[in-house]
Amino acid sequence: MYTDLTKGNITKTLILFVLPMMAGNLLQQFYNIADTLIVGKFLGSNALAAVGSAFTLMTFLTSILLGLSMGAGAVFSIYQGRGDTARLKSAILHAFGLIVLIAVILNIIVFIYIDVIITFLQVPEPIYPLMREYLWIIFSGIFATFLYNFFSCLLRSIGDSRAPLIFLGISAVLNVGLDLLFVLVFQWGVGGAAIATVIAQYIAGIGISIYTLIQCREIRPIRSDFCWNSAILKEICQLSIFTCVQQSIMNFGILMVQGLVNSFGPTIMAAFAAAVKIDSFAYMPVQDIGNGFSTFVAQNYGAGKFDRIRQGTKKIVLLTILFSAAVSSVVVICARYLMLIFVQPQETEILAQGVHYLRIVGFFYWGIGCLFLLYGFYRAVKRPGMSVILTVISLGTRVALAYLLSGLIGVTGIWVAIPIGWILADATGLIYYWRHHADLFKN
Repeated sequence: MYTDLTKGNITKTLILFVLPMMAGNLLQQFYNIADTLIVGKFLGSNALAAVGSAFTLMTFLTSILLGLSMGAGAVFSIYQGRGDTARLKSAILHAFGLIVLIAVILNIIVFIYIDVIITFLQVPEPIYPLMREYLWIIFSGIFATFLYNFFSCLLRSIGDSRAPLIFLGISAVLNVGLDLLFVLVFQWGVGGAAIATVIAQYIAGIGISIYTLIQCREIRPIRSDFCWNSAILKEICQLSIFTCVQQSIMNFGILMVQGLVNSFGPTIMAAFAAAVKIDSFAYMPVQDIGNGFSTFVAQNYGAGKFDRIRQGTKKIVLLTILFSAAVSSVVVICARYLMLIFVQPQETEILAQGVHYLRIVGFFYWGIGCLFLLYGFYRAVKRPGMSVILTVISLGTRVALAYLLSGLIGVTGIWVAIPIGWILADATGLIYYWRHHADLFKN
């Protein structure tokens, strides 16, 4: 049931562990891909722009909970590597209590300030009511997203990457079916697409929660585990909060870019909305390689197997670069055909802008692939602050250059700024590793 990443052939073990994560996260994209595809084809470009902008916002909001869960997952992996079940169970309790409190607070805030948020994003007037309708419903799924992310991070941290895939598969199929029913048959518009997504999210979140409680009895806390441990909470907070900040900065930067994109009008918004979905599919696998690599490093860090970490690092970097190059080739060559999945052939300007984006950004997927590895590595060796620094460099450069270059060369400047940020962050992370690698491998 569980994969022990401290033993066996490194490449084979890691690939087998990561493959279900890749499949699961690709399925997760269907939550918004289904909305985008059906909305773009049947409700028009304004609805597509509204759903696309909402996707960027929701990615930012859920990144807060995902970051907290990922940070807690690193702690869980370290205790798993040490074989310390007692502290693992205590860490699960402390992390769950902390993150559920933040999830509730976040949910209340976004409902209160929904209009302020939409205004901040510079949403054009024709799209405003559509986006507000979509967000009002989709915000009710934030708690479901927390449940899924927390328990999937928990299961992966102890070596089970298959169960999260199963629950996502069920909910993704349900999401597509309900999308078709609510939008095409009931004609509920963008609200119907949002309702379909929320129902699917709760199926995944509640389902994986029940599964974990029933199947993972060895790590399920009992009454004696319900005691306060400030040392464990401090360790969770250090990793979780830094990872949360890193994820939030990353997605806040993307949100600021979304606001700049919105200022160019509905055509660019629609092109960006479709192209970003393709982007998400294209580099999601290397993001999963980075998350799987983080679990590998954390388990071996807890077990004190530092030579195995060094060996695994070399192999996974090569794998990531080769995989990214293959994906880049497909996206750059097939950019127009990929855009046609979401956009009608007669919408020539939207198609042209989306293809332009993909051929600039798609060429540099190796840059973000290496960056995901660096994020995962520094999180696993208890240097989450370094992940924050890399994110600030990547997104700070991206946002600053996007605003500067867009004033000089138009929307192309926004697209060019993206890979420049990735490459600068990669260089910083590698230089830090070369200078401090001896200190990094001290448990």
